[in-house]
Amino acid sequence: MAVELKVPEVGESITEVQIGEWLKKVGEAVKRDEPVVMIETDKVTVELPSPVDGVISEIKLTAGTNASVGDIVGFVEEGAVASDSGASDSGASDSGSSGQASGQAEGAPAPAAPAKAPSAPTPTAPARSQDSMPRGNEEPRVMPAAQRELAQRGMDASQVTGSGPGGRILKEDVQQARAPEPSAPAPKSAAPAPKPAAPAPRASTSDREQEVVAMSPMRKRIAERLVESQQSAALLTTFNEVDMSEVMAMRKQYQPLFTDKYGIKLGFMSFFVKAACDALKLIPQVNAQISGTDIVYHNYMDIGVAVGGGKGLVVPVIRNAERLSFAEVELTISDFGARAKKNALKLDELQGGTFTISNGGVYGSLMSTPIINPPQSGILGLHGIQDRPVARNGEVVIRPMMYIALTYDHRIIDGREAVTFLKRIKECVEEPSRMLIEV
Repeated sequence: MAVELKVPEVGESITEVQIGEWLKKVGEAVKRDEPVVMIETDKVTVELPSPVDGVISEIKLTAGTNASVGDIVGFVEEGAVASDSGASDSGASDSGSSGQASGQAEGAPAPAAPAKAPSAPTPTAPARSQDSMPRGNEEPRVMPAAQRELAQRGMDASQVTGSGPGGRILKEDVQQARAPEPSAPAPKSAAPAPKPAAPAPRASTSDREQEVVAMSPMRKRIAERLVESQQSAALLTTFNEVDMSEVMAMRKQYQPLFTDKYGIKLGFMSFFVKAACDALKLIPQVNAQISGTDIVYHNYMDIGVAVGGGKGLVVPVIRNAERLSFAEVELTISDFGARAKKNALKLDELQGGTFTISNGGVYGSLMSTPIINPPQSGILGLHGIQDRPVARNGEVVIRPMMYIALTYDHRIIDGREAVTFLKRIKECVEEPSRMLIEV
């Protein structure tokens, strides 16, 4: 009996999704609860598992197709067993039979292989060992931009680990991988070197290669939210700078003990999260939001922390950050970062924040004006740490300095409150002990 594979409900506000990488092909066996296809939303990527044991009998919606919750994406023939000939055909399509792969992607079942004539055997490519084959007997999928990056670096796809859905290799994966060491120069020959060939003429603009790629659901949602933020709020940014000497000294002093006890390094972000909680208590407007003609004040602090993931920047939320210790904040952020790279964050972890912190300094940013995440009213931007000359007690000294920025909604937060909030962040980070005794 054919069992339907349907797009599951992935959140109250999500009605449209995009079909991602198919992890199984038509004719392949699948176990109950085994992932079959990736479902991409504007916030997270989830796996659609098989509801029964059986064989994939039809694929209705291919990768890149938009779908709605409840749509049928394919069928599983319950209780069926994949035949040896079907497995053989699947292997052949992986090694170069694009026509058969295309036919299966359209949803038609794989045709039975014709019997071979004993007098005229068809030569076949040597079979690979099972140890060298990826999951599903298929090569890792290399995206076009990643393929060009591989060619420019003189690398092979086998040297790169893919972080995209289904293990696909993205351009970012190639950029993060190490290029092979250059080989030793060939020994000089007594014969004169041939004259270099004349350089090829430069290609005209019309000959240059272009690539048109549909925006992912997450990228489209980010674009919508940023435009919404610019159009619906009165945004203004104020700046300050922080001397990071005390925080750096504390990290150096307590890093070994902290690492031994908690199994994770003490970073800078926990100081800013705790400093933000302190400042939000002082200026509660920054932790509030506008609802129609009302102002909604939150008596809790759910701090969103922007982290880089496999599909782009995401903002998971640290719930009740005001109740957490430094160690609990660091452990939460580390967990978010690890799961973001695997696209394994849950939908509810990306919703409902009251304030956001974005650290552009990890990418080398010196100063920026971050954009708030509606309906929030403020976002704190962190930047790179640089040794700069500053005046201290009438003398010029070199200190590790960081610019910080607060973008806020001027409809609810006045300039005085915004400057006071940022000044409190500066005080807490430059003298962390103030957060302990709340002065």
